[in-house]
Amino acid sequence: MLHQEFEPPEELKDTIKCFWYNRRDSRAPQSSFEVQPDGYAEIIFYFGNLSNTSYSKGLQPLPSPFIMGLQNQPVVFHTEHRLEIIAVRCFPWTVFDLLGLPAGKHGVHVFEHPIAQLQNTLDKYIDADNIDGAIAAVKQYFLDTRLYTAADSTLFKAGDAMREANGTLPVSEVAAAAHATVRTLERKFKQSSGYSVKDVSGLMRFEQVRNRLWHQPDSNLAGLAVELGYTDQSHLSREFKRYSGTTPAAFARKAKKGKHAMHDIVAFVQS
Repeated sequence: MLHQEFEPPEELKDTIKCFWYNRRDSRAPQSSFEVQPDGYAEIIFYFGNLSNTSYSKGLQPLPSPFIMGLQNQPVVFHTEHRLEIIAVRCFPWTVFDLLGLPAGKHGVHVFEHPIAQLQNTLDKYIDADNIDGAIAAVKQYFLDTRLYTAADSTLFKAGDAMREANGTLPVSEVAAAAHATVRTLERKFKQSSGYSVKDVSGLMRFEQVRNRLWHQPDSNLAGLAVELGYTDQSHLSREFKRYSGTTPAAFARKAKKGKHAMHDIVAFVQS
């Protein structure tokens, strides 16, 4: 698997965390991989075949692009042979405003939008193995869009404080950092992301634990619990299982066996 991340231009850093490219090659005719929750929302363009399981309709092919929004449980995707992805990693309180879409609690969000016209351009870059050209085209689209989208300074300040503290700040302190009342901040968060400040903070903390165990599977869980503001190790373990479907100890054991074995279990893990 090849994974590359690209910094956004300065003008987009208040709305976009990064752009990234991922290529997965499988010898099997069909394969699947699991995407774990985290504190970001992704706009996903893909090249190849990609589907996921809808509880009401079974296995369904996905359009390109789609949004991988905040999620409370892992999502399993299915693909065939080679899959390539160009994606935009957004802060969850900016992704819907960037596209002018109403916020919602969708793990996988299918939408109609003029951005879909980028697909033909990106197809050509991918066919030519010109990843830099594809990333540049997506960057330019959002630079052009940014001219007509004003970032909410309250959300920016709140999000900056939450990310700096890895999701450990109480809502009252997040509101104070954003110079807003708790009521105003919660209203803005739900309007922009579909989720509360507490929801997003919980995902940020989980992401920190997940990434630490990915890179350092021998990390002390009791120490992590203290560092990230959990009540105790049991609290951390409950929250980790809630979001990942597995215990932190089981996740760490799989990571220790080799990250190559994790590629079919965990995708979109940030470096």
